Formats: sequence, structure tokens, C-alpha cells
Amino acid sequence: MNQPPPYPSYREALAFWLKLGFISFGGPAGQVSIMHEYLVEKKKWISEQRFMHALNYCMLLPGPEAQQLATYTGWLLHGIRGGLTAGILFILPSAIMIWLLSLIYVTYGDLPIIVTMFSFLKPAVIAIILTALIKIGKRSLTSPFQYAVAATAFALIYFLNISFPLIILGALLIGFLVSRFRHAAFSSTSNPNQNLNEDQSAYVIHQSSVKDIKPFRWRMLLFQCFICTFFWLMPLTILFGSGNDHFNFWKDLSLFFTKAAFVTFGGAYAVLPYIAQVSVETFGWLTHFEMMDGLALGETTPGPLIMVLAFVGFMAGHNLFEGSLGMATLGLALTTYYTFLPSFLFIFAGAPIIERTQSNPSLKSVLTFVTAAVTGVILNLGLLFGKAVIFSSPMNIQWLSLVWMIISFIALQFLKVNMIVWIGVSLAIGIITFILQGYYTI
Repeated sequence: MNQPPPYPSYREALAFWLKLGFISFGGPAGQVSIMHEYLVEKKKWISEQRFMHALNYCMLLPGPEAQQLATYTGWLLHGIRGGLTAGILFILPSAIMIWLLSLIYVTYGDLPIIVTMFSFLKPAVIAIILTALIKIGKRSLTSPFQYAVAATAFALIYFLNISFPLIILGALLIGFLVSRFRHAAFSSTSNPNQNLNEDQSAYVIHQSSVKDIKPFRWRMLLFQCFICTFFWLMPLTILFGSGNDHFNFWKDLSLFFTKAAFVTFGGAYAVLPYIAQVSVETFGWLTHFEMMDGLALGETTPGPLIMVLAFVGFMAGHNLFEGSLGMATLGLALTTYYTFLPSFLFIFAGAPIIERTQSNPSLKSVLTFVTAAVTGVILNLGLLFGKAVIFSSPMNIQWLSLVWMIISFIALQFLKVNMIVWIGVSLAIGIITFILQGYYTI
């Protein structure tokens, strides 16, 4: 029997969470893989069972599952302090990078070389969305009924302009009814972790050493919700007290991104159509082209892709306040704050429940229908952005963008080229095209 490693100090964990914030490329799959390799395989701070149990439930929550998993495992190791450290450091480097790229974008974005680079980057991003659609569809659409749910979700958002939260609520209701009346057909009798015969003594935290948590009490949950509400109101109270002339804008921004955080089932690609629909068409904070540019920037940074919402907040402040970089920065900071604040509540308030629940097949079966609806919504996102990039007008096709989108899709889907590598290739092709255009013009 192996000897467990010494309990990691807070400083040791801090060093890893800081490093993770800068290297967490590759989307949720890559980010979870990095954490698993370090926490489970290399350092043996957390056993496979404990890690998978945390991951299973983070995937059921709205919000970025990798960031929530970091918060959860940080909490397992060092309590509230560890959870806050892990969760904040997971997003802080990405937020700073998005801020710097946004500053460059609004300052130099109209330069010909930048325009040419983005003309290749945007079709590549559409191809990334299509490959994500196929990947999620293969995993979530396993029955004709789920295909019907996906098709219905697409029709509702694309043709009838039904909002994303209502579609998610409808999918949850359908999933509940199906699970309620056909429970056996949608439930699993096995625990996915039950066959993990591991030497638990080799790990610091394992299945038999679950963190000693006080019994769940409604009073504690209400107290935690009160604390979260206090932190939610604090920035708005400061803005209101400062006599800001555009307080209604900040209030709309805070409410909108808080709502988005509560309906982000299925990852960033699922909520982006909702963000685009409201921020572009309802509020007019930015254009479809700027939204596409923000998604392209978000794909090039570490951290969760949902960080693209920070770019939306930046552009909202920039455009409303006539190019003010200070107000744009405030918009980015508030958007990041309100997008991720609920994730910490989900983990800290839900931990006593999560730690005592090894499996919940009914809940998982309900959420399969949410994932099916998300597939239809992602298809809407691809068409929405595709039309903006491929068609400069209803009858005018941008053939270069169309060709590069097809090439990008083939490279990503069939040749399995790494996404970050292909983004670099797209930017490089844009630079080469700009140079050649200048050469032939001369």
C-alpha cells in the first residue's frame, strides 16, 4: 500500500492555480485534462473518484465547468480561501489578456493589416463553431426525441426569436416530464465511478476522507445567498452613489450578464447566441462584426471561452461613452465580475449537497434534454455569424471567406489540426495576404 503524499500547503496550491491560469488553453476538455494530470496523476492530492465526482456535478451546473471544477478542488484542499484562489486565478490572466487585446482592437483595429488578418480569422472561428456543434451533437443527440428537441430549439430561436432562457426552461420541463414518466428508459443503474479500484491511501483526499462538512442547513444557504447578494449590489451601489449619469446602462449590463451566468448550460457556445441577440439587436452595444471579432479574440486566450463576454462589456462601455477607454475598462471589469460571481455561489453553497450525493440519474437525464436544446442553439449561432461573414449583402457572397471557412472546417474536423495552431495559421495567412496585396498594388 502506497504512502500518501504530504498535505499540500496553500503556497504550493497557489503556485499551481497561478500557472493554470496562464496555460489553460484548449477549452474545457483541455483545461480539465491539465487539472487531472497535475492534481490526480502527478501530485496525488485528489483521488480519481473524488475528482470525477466533482467534475460530474460541475458539468450539471450553469457556467464554465472547468472554472467551477478549479474552484471546487481548491475548496476541497484549502476551504473557502482555496476555492476563491483557484477560481479567481483561473479567470484573472484571461481577463487581463482580453483587456489588452480589446485595447489594441479599438485603437488599431481599423488598420488595413488588422482588417485583413480578421478577414481570415472570422471564417476560421465559424469553422470552430461547426466542429463544436458536431462534437456536442454526437454526445447529446442519442435518440429521435432528442433530435426533435434540438430542431425545435433551433426553430424557436432562429425563426421566432424566442429568448435563450425560455428555451432552456422549456427543455428542463420536457426533460422532467420524460424522466418522470419514462424514468427507466433514461436512467442508469450503474455508478460511472464504481469500477475505480484505486489505492485510496496513496492520495491526500480520497473517497473515504471526504471533507468534513457541516450538515446542510437552509439557514446557512440563505446566509450565503445574502453574502452573494451583498457583493452583487456593491458595485451598483457605488456607481449610484457617485451620481453616474448613465446608471441605467450599468444596471442593464449587470442584470444582463448575471442572467446570462444563470442560463449558461452547455458551455459558452450555447449562451453566445443569447448574448449576441440581446447585446447587438436589443441594446445595440456592439455590431455583429464586433461580436465575431470578440469571439476570435476569446479563442486566442487561455481560460474559459465565456470570457468573450468581457469583450462585449468592453465594447459596450467604449461605444456608449464615445471611445472612452476608462469606461470601456469599467465595462469589461463589471461584466467579468457579474459573469463569474454566481459560479462561486454555486460551488460554495452547493458543496454540502454535492458532497453527500454520489449520483443523481434523474437529474442527469433531465439535463440531457437541455444539452439537446443547446445543440440547436449552437446551430443558430453558426448561421448567425456565418451570414454576417459570408454575405456582405443578401446577393453578394464573400468567396474568399467562404473558401477559408471550408478549408478551416476540413483542417479542424478531418485533419484534426489543433484549434490554437489553426488560429495562428489563419492570422499568418492574413499577414501574407496583406503583404501580397501591397506588393501587387505597387
